[in-house]
Amino acid sequence: MKQPIRILSTKKLLVNQKQFLLNANISLVETDFISIEQKKVALEKVNENLIFTSQNSVLSLIENLEGAETLELLKKKNVFCVGMKTKGLLEENGFNVIAYTGYAADLAEIITLIYGKEKFTFFSGNLRRDTLPEALTNAEVVFNEIEVYETLLTPQKIAGTFDGILFYSPSGIESYLKNNKIKSETCFCIGTTTADALENITNNVVIANQPTVENVIIQCINFYK
Repeated sequence: MKQPIRILSTKKLLVNQKQFLLNANISLVETDFISIEQKKVALEKVNENLIFTSQNSVLSLIENLEGAETLELLKKKNVFCVGMKTKGLLEENGFNVIAYTGYAADLAEIITLIYGKEKFTFFSGNLRRDTLPEALTNAEVVFNEIEVYETLLTPQKIAGTFDGILFYSPSGIESYLKNNKIKSETCFCIGTTTADALENITNNVVIANQPTVENVIIQCINFYK
């Protein structure tokens, strides 16, 4: 009998996400290589446009902002975000999303070319990439930044061998590499930013067509068909 493909996911998956892999006769090991710690959000100056680049920043803002009135005021502002799921979460909670893209670089281009005269507040995490703030600064777009969560590395040693590894962020790769090495495994990455973190480590990289966990799983299943 053919042995199942063995895959390591560097974050714990939802039940339906796991089922996709199991249905494809793929054996899964999963563990969280990063954790998210939300921060109390104190708002002093918030501009007329808001930027979110992850679901974590949206959740932390909603769950840690004191005063319902303040949150209602934020929902009246225009929102720019990265990611379809971030957009969905914002809209579910009553925010007005003006523009969204799959990557921060694309969002930066939209803001600098079309909305460059407006002012923005960027809700971010401690390990956010420099792509967006650098682009705004270079284009002289006025913005301030409020850190609303921290990404903590939770490295651990993984025993056994795997055919492939699923990665969802550069910080997940950093955490994995603290106690493990990438050898011949195929690395499935949620996007180009994550794949870039493997540039000097391996050429066995498959990048998702869309920056979602589901698409990473689909690429993995298709690869081993």
